[in-house]
Amino acid sequence: MSLRAAFEAGRFAVTAEIGPPRGADPDAVTRKAELLRGWVDAANVTDNQGAHVRMSSLAGSVLAMRAGVEPVMQLTCRDRNRIALQSDLISAGALGIPNVLLLSGDHPRFGDHPDAAPVFDLDSTQLVSTARTLRDDGILASGREIGARPGWLVGAVENPFAPPRSFRARRLAKKVAAGAEFVQTQYVFDVEVFAAWMARLRDLGVTEGCKVLAGVGPIRSLRVLEFLRTGVPGIHVPDEVERRLRGVASDRVADEGVSMCVETIQRVAAIPGVAGVHVMAFGYERGVPGILERAGIAPRPARSMEGLGHAG
Repeated sequence: MSLRAAFEAGRFAVTAEIGPPRGADPDAVTRKAELLRGWVDAANVTDNQGAHVRMSSLAGSVLAMRAGVEPVMQLTCRDRNRIALQSDLISAGALGIPNVLLLSGDHPRFGDHPDAAPVFDLDSTQLVSTARTLRDDGILASGREIGARPGWLVGAVENPFAPPRSFRARRLAKKVAAGAEFVQTQYVFDVEVFAAWMARLRDLGVTEGCKVLAGVGPIRSLRVLEFLRTGVPGIHVPDEVERRLRGVASDRVADEGVSMCVETIQRVAAIPGVAGVHVMAFGYERGVPGILERAGIAPRPARSMEGLGHAG
């Protein structure tokens, strides 16, 4: 099954992430893809995440397909103007990449080249609109027509916890109006706040036209806990989560973090309008199948990979 097929069938969808390497080793992508194969409907291939130079998301997506995992190619506004963005979108279509996820991207000042010039020629909502027009109408932002049109699904991201929270549902509604067909959220550690955000989305009619994948992931150390609490803007870690992780023996923190992730998946799956989960387990891809199995999510239906990776 593919991500599109999962959405169309109304099946609880699962995506995860593949971070490309800081180097030209194709096996680094293949190894991660093999850990996820059979358990996810698709895997994000990140685009220079954290503003650190890595193998491109386009190359990583092709390698993931070769390894039997459907990719979601991330594309950020940070590094490209509208010419380069549209060129990469067309290239993704030509290579048969079935899903794209369009986002602003972390500012270069947070990465390994802090003096790099930020581009941000388009914002994320404008990029979603540009992609939809390119796919559905075959028209570039300049108004010029293209030949063969790409056929990918258009995805976006949203953070239900970033201030002002009252704005976040309306912001996603704008992206859906622009053409977003699915959304992956920031980490959900506060399920009650997330449930209230989902209620606002339902009131706005957003969930009728957009599949919402709740972002989840295990906190496997107190160092990661502290980083998420203080080093990542917009992530909300409730006091209850911190108390629970600090209340176990040091050699039990990783297991407790995994258990909390399993519980979160089960809780968000019961919220109306949630179409699936996006599992973010950087450096712990080997643990994703176990997390999903414990949460009661079965392996994905087997499918032939014939034709995947070719335009059509």
